[in-house]
Amino acid sequence: KNLIRNTYVYMMVTGYSLALVFLVFYCRYMAHSYNFFLFPATFGQMDSEFSFQAFSIKFLTHYGFDFNKFLKDGIPYMNEAQEKKLQKGLLSGNWVVHSVIDKDKVKKVIDEVTCWMSFAEEGESMVLHDIYGFQMFEIQLVLRQALQDIWTVPLGSQEPLVGHNMLMDLLHLHDKFYNPLPEDYEEFKKNIHTLFPILIDTKNVAKAIWKEFQFPQASNLLEVYEVLCSDMNPTNATCPEVFHASDCLRYATKKSPHEAAYDAFLCGSVLLKTAHLLLCRISCDPARTSSSFSQYLDVLAAYVNQVNLIRARVQKINFSGMDDCTNRPPLLIAKVRGWPSVTTQQIYQELRIHCRFDVQQLGKNQFLLFSNKFKEYVIRLLIVAFNCFCPAIKAFQ
Repeated sequence: KNLIRNTYVYMMVTGYSLALVFLVFYCRYMAHSYNFFLFPATFGQMDSEFSFQAFSIKFLTHYGFDFNKFLKDGIPYMNEAQEKKLQKGLLSGNWVVHSVIDKDKVKKVIDEVTCWMSFAEEGESMVLHDIYGFQMFEIQLVLRQALQDIWTVPLGSQEPLVGHNMLMDLLHLHDKFYNPLPEDYEEFKKNIHTLFPILIDTKNVAKAIWKEFQFPQASNLLEVYEVLCSDMNPTNATCPEVFHASDCLRYATKKSPHEAAYDAFLCGSVLLKTAHLLLCRISCDPARTSSSFSQYLDVLAAYVNQVNLIRARVQKINFSGMDDCTNRPPLLIAKVRGWPSVTTQQIYQELRIHCRFDVQQLGKNQFLLFSNKFKEYVIRLLIVAFNCFCPAIKAFQ
């Protein structure tokens, strides 16, 4: 837990996506999918440090990520702790900050907002023009002070938050936009549940039903979606249809896996299709066509707030209760002797001819070994070590 927490301190969010899915008619849903490029806010003495992984850069480049937009046009963000520190510094006068926006422009914006508020009705919004970069944040701070009665932060929405393998997303949401990740694991769970009372992880749902319906292995979200859209899905003909809104039509003609907004669309689609499959199984009617969204939520109740966990002691985190008892094998730690400065790649290459493990460095000359075939591979590995086929690996725990 501490390893994950300490790792995420130096990780950065490059963007977030959102797909809003609305029922428009019968079993037809429309998805509005959006990409938001983000870049951490810098102001006065406030700055952020982050690290890049070479693999991540290559991955993003391969799938067409726009680094110029991320660096140049990324929306500035901060969490509540950073905001309080910034406000304290500004109000105390300890920070010398040269404003990027003149007082006349600030007054003009406040006048515009005040005038609009006098006539605005519930649900209406307005757009402020000709405000760029950090001007947006500076104006926001002024409006928060001037219009405290109307500035609210919505928490605890009862709309379900849906993701696929979403633990990483939740960690980032907490650390980057709410508050730094707490040291206490249960406190983290409690905070997330307060912010998002209804979580549904489609990875967790898909894992639960995949073997039952004898679907072929699917290693990513797009493959899960394609299986559910094929004739391998016995309810495909009656599944709800999710189509793209008019401002997202490029996704209708071109698959864009790992582009955030497209993945958000896939996630919403997988949710509806798996829920329909489960509902038809319960009713023993694969031809069933008429189902409400509330019925879909009811059939998914067993999966609510259960988020998939990869290669850990438990298979999922329960954000609204106690986690299940440990049902995963213990950790396998390789201690390497007589091989100074050995790397994870060298360990992987040394072992791969005998058995396949994912390798992660734990400390100096200590490595964690992960595998889905734990018992089979551990037996092989012990034989290898015993017969000295792999002399660099001398002891295991």
